[in-house]
Amino acid sequence: MIELTQVEYGGWANNHKLTNGHIELVITGDVGPRIIHLALPGGSNLFYNDPETVGRTSDDTWHLYGGHRFWHAPETMPRTYQPDNTPVEVTRKGDTLHVEQHVEPATGIKKSLQITLSPDEAHVRVIHRMTNTTLWPVELSPWALSVMAAGGVGMVPLPPRGSHDTHLQPTNTLILWAYTDLSDPRWTFTPRHILLHQDSDAPGPQKMGVDTTEGWLGYVLNNTLFIKCFSRTAGATYPDMGSITEMFTNHFMLELETLGPLAAIEPGDSVEHTEDWFLFADVPAPASDADIDAHILPHVQPEKTRH
Repeated sequence: MIELTQVEYGGWANNHKLTNGHIELVITGDVGPRIIHLALPGGSNLFYNDPETVGRTSDDTWHLYGGHRFWHAPETMPRTYQPDNTPVEVTRKGDTLHVEQHVEPATGIKKSLQITLSPDEAHVRVIHRMTNTTLWPVELSPWALSVMAAGGVGMVPLPPRGSHDTHLQPTNTLILWAYTDLSDPRWTFTPRHILLHQDSDAPGPQKMGVDTTEGWLGYVLNNTLFIKCFSRTAGATYPDMGSITEMFTNHFMLELETLGPLAAIEPGDSVEHTEDWFLFADVPAPASDADIDAHILPHVQPEKTRH
């Protein structure tokens, strides 16, 4: 049975706890749209919460807060960093929670999340929707960012590997930022995956984008596995030199990011980007392809992400 209750969280009075006995989420009502808490029932929060900003409301500065947030790409100042510090409208229709933000005054974009919990497993579908309320087309990409708590390892699969005899042309891109350091020990490059470790003692941030065809990202923290599945639109133009996925880390968190195609949204029209989330207990942190084959891939369920 799916339960929805009003809860206090981190100093915010108006929050919505959604659970089915297999997974639990807390969605903020005083700011947002944000999913601030994700856990197995009774377990620790997999999302990072910023102790300096959680509980704040109603000012004109963008705050990290933590949790899962919704941006437009490509990243630029000030458009991307529009504050989400005012109350959202939250309504329930059956097993789905609709979370709608007021129109961003500076951009004319209206963001909403549609959150649907599976009735009987640790699975939630999150549909990110952006609507253009201006009088002219706006080009952007929906960008879904999950800010993960410290101490875990993120992973992204590369497209299927091949041989020089059969693959004379390149099959995917790796996108690097000016501060990306491939010699940083937080990176692990295996033949079929890229791993990024969150290390609170490591200086400086790291980031990479990957044009993957495999449709998932993962994070393991304290033997709990978080999988994000998504769809890739073949032939579409993606921001950030073709990034479908991105991983970012610094000294206090790690972000798992997915992006939708760049689109010119006509006045009154919307674009959507869907993620399917899954949680699994008793999964060890991977260090190799063999670990991922044994402990991660059995939990990747693309048949449940078709939409």
